[in-house]
Amino acid sequence: MIRVRQAILVEGRYDAGKLRQLVDAPVFETRGFGVMNDKKLLAFLRQVAEKRGLIILTDSDGAGFVIRNYLRGALPKDRVLHAYIPDIYGKERRKAAPGKEGKLGVEGMSGEVLLRALRDAGAELDGESAARPAEPVTKADFYALGFSGRDDSAARRAALLRELRLPERMSANALLEAVNVLYSREEFLSAFADFKEKP
Repeated sequence: MIRVRQAILVEGRYDAGKLRQLVDAPVFETRGFGVMNDKKLLAFLRQVAEKRGLIILTDSDGAGFVIRNYLRGALPKDRVLHAYIPDIYGKERRKAAPGKEGKLGVEGMSGEVLLRALRDAGAELDGESAARPAEPVTKADFYALGFSGRDDSAARRAALLRELRLPERMSANALLEAVNVLYSREEFLSAFADFKEKP
């Protein structure tokens, strides 16, 4: 079991159960959309974020992004990290049929995928902090590389999301945030200066 300094926030009890098998950290639930109408839970999550730091780990479907985006505006930005799971299609063992979008949620991910998502988000695992790059990739870099501001930018971003195994619903700003967690500016510019989708 790996110790994580920050608390982790997931959507439901099955997600929480999966995480508790992998990490030694407080794991809390949004109860799906329940967090949007629960002022006490939101106040509690703000306290947790301020005292310990909080990692938001929602499913990669539309509902997960609605919850994540709501929390992005409701919690202190400098105390919250965002971990993303890739779009992997299938169904969880306990379910009779796949979800509406056919994607696996947090509970359906392997432990390896979940730990990588936490590491990539900058979680402090076993007392070691993932170093954030000193000079971030900027919106100007995205523009220069064609990931924004061009007729084909949306398609290029979609291809980049697939290449990085990130959820297809990520906005341009969320993609930029994820890139800055995964790469230094120098690494990203070097790796993606001539990016073309692989066949």
